[in-house]
Amino acid sequence: MKLKKEYTVYHSENKSILIPVEDTEFSGIVKGNKTFGIILDCLQKGTTEKNIVKYLKEKYRNADIIAENDVKKVLAELRKIGAIDEYE
Repeated sequence: MKLKKEYTVYHSENKSILIPVEDTEFSGIVKGNKTFGIILDCLQKGTTEKNIVKYLKEKYRNADIIAENDVKKVLAELRKIGAIDEYE
């Protein structure tokens, strides 16, 4: 899966923002924390849900369930607004 090209990501010190830069059905912004930003960065390069969870666990030594829940929640929201290009 990959973040669609119609969206761009901005990072500040403690926040990340996802903004549509081309015509999309979604016309707002999505704000999140550093974990949200890391997930977005992974999606910009193209990855899988499993690889994002693995990366978060290695980077932050999170408990498995926390990393998995965070990733599932973010991906669900991004799918809801149509920001992810799913591919096999």
